[in-house]
Amino acid sequence: MAEPPEKLLTGVDGQKAAEKIILRWDSSSSDEARDRMLFEGDRQEADRYLSAVDLICNSMQNASMSDSRDPVRLAMARLEDEFRNILIGHSSPPEPDILYVSSYSFSEDDDQDGESEEQEEATPTPRAAETPKSVKGSGLTKMGSSDSMREMDLIPAEAIEDLRKIAARMVAAGYTRECIQAYSSIRKPILDSTFGRLGIERLSIGDVQRLDWPTVESLINRWIRASRVCIRVLFASERRLCDQIFPPDGGAGDACFAEAARSAAGRLFGFADAISISRRSPEKLFKILDLHDAVSDLLPDVENVFHSKPTESIRVQAAEIQTRLGEAARGMLTEFENAIQRETSKVPVPGGTIHPLTRYVMNYISLICDYTQTLTKLINQRPKIDPNSDADPLNRQFQLNADGPAGGEGEEASPLSSHLLFIATILQANLENKSKLYKDPALAHLFLMNNLHYIVQKAKSSPELRQMIGDAWLRRHTGRVRQHATGYQRATWLTILGWLRDEGIHTGGGFSSGVSKSALKERFKGFNAAFEDAHRTQAAWQVPDAQLREELRISVAEKLLPAYRAFLGRFRHHLEGGRHSDGYIKYSVDDLEIALGDFFEGSPGSGHHSRRKSQG
Repeated sequence: MAEPPEKLLTGVDGQKAAEKIILRWDSSSSDEARDRMLFEGDRQEADRYLSAVDLICNSMQNASMSDSRDPVRLAMARLEDEFRNILIGHSSPPEPDILYVSSYSFSEDDDQDGESEEQEEATPTPRAAETPKSVKGSGLTKMGSSDSMREMDLIPAEAIEDLRKIAARMVAAGYTRECIQAYSSIRKPILDSTFGRLGIERLSIGDVQRLDWPTVESLINRWIRASRVCIRVLFASERRLCDQIFPPDGGAGDACFAEAARSAAGRLFGFADAISISRRSPEKLFKILDLHDAVSDLLPDVENVFHSKPTESIRVQAAEIQTRLGEAARGMLTEFENAIQRETSKVPVPGGTIHPLTRYVMNYISLICDYTQTLTKLINQRPKIDPNSDADPLNRQFQLNADGPAGGEGEEASPLSSHLLFIATILQANLENKSKLYKDPALAHLFLMNNLHYIVQKAKSSPELRQMIGDAWLRRHTGRVRQHATGYQRATWLTILGWLRDEGIHTGGGFSSGVSKSALKERFKGFNAAFEDAHRTQAAWQVPDAQLREELRISVAEKLLPAYRAFLGRFRHHLEGGRHSDGYIKYSVDDLEIALGDFFEGSPGSGHHSRRKSQG
């Protein structure tokens, strides 16, 4: 049996005995040393070797070997080989499923059954879950400095203890750099491989900018999900492993972690960096905000994991990315405003229905309100319009719209509210210009009524948007919807109702005089032709909102039907019984009421209406 290390390495011959042990395990001169690893065999033999190293290092000045056979150099070479071998034997990329399961700080919405990562929407900011300090079978422990951290045991405790012993000797002997290189040469590829499994691709700025936006959106979704695992589980676990292996003083653990993690961290943040400097177009805003929120949410964890001086550049990069993403979001909002003003399509939408621009803009600002908390922090300046420019009417309209949002009249709008009101203002100005494309004034009014009604209803349906623009704004614009409805009725029905006037029908100029049948026939003919023309035309016009459509029909009916009923009651008997009377009295009141049901449906009326000619 071999003697205990403490007995072997004491006394006068201790140094020589230590040198013999080191020489015995010199792989350059011993077949046994080349074929066997110390820390895979007899533990006493490994402990004896470490004791020999301690003695040699403590008495380096008394070494009897030549420089070429320096026992310290030989010992350090051997320990480096042992260090690498232990790491290789216990290092493998953790499976993504294990990493995600271990990430208990994420929202339950992070994983949706039946959805691939490419199909997932950006997940909301994760909630800190109540997580036990360890989870049986997962190797999971909770980091005391941050509730969001979820560390895994990457290497078994026994192997860590051996690595710690080796690292302590190499650092003490001045071989810190060699030990760090040995660690990073094994662990760095492991981290890189894990990133690949998590879907974090190594993409340059040029690569990202060449991708189409739907592909980039998918990559952003994947990045948001994976980045939380990378920072809070993977990097946090690697950070702890370095701290466990290397002495707490001297900065070796910090340097080791920096060497191992720098490439993977660059790969992780390189993608977000490329997105932050990409072309600013409005359709990208919401994914940029998702990415901004994800980076913002991770910044405290980045500060925690990459807290040391060697990893300062990673902290700085993450903070700069957050700043640039915020700048990009502000730029995209401004570009969105400019795009509305530049949209000058000259083809009127058929039937005066809701313009695609109206739908797009209102859906867009409704989505903006989903990011109120973020944008309130990012948007710190109100939109600027030069009152001396051609946009002066727009400026006046904006000032009117900006009166009293978010809680009461007279309150000053927040910068974000001001931008939403400005967007609504320039949308309305654009719609006013588009209404001029219609040759029929009635259709122009119907177009503005439809679009303003859509704007108001969209604002009412979103509590966040309603709060941002204010009830005063809603009241004003509800009134404008009514104004355009009235404008439509006047443009269409005043002329038609004019045929039902009594003036010019009586002979002799007085109402007590006789009735001119020829004048009466002209009135009925004119009314029939005008109504039929309106029916034929306006059945193809559209009022998409069912309630608004019915209200408009009722309003028309309340003016048309009583007037027609009274006209029939006064004059029909003057024509009934005569030749071709049904050519003049073509419609009953019920016929007109039925025909009004065809109006604003977006398809030409059939014209097949019953002609009962009843009193209605």
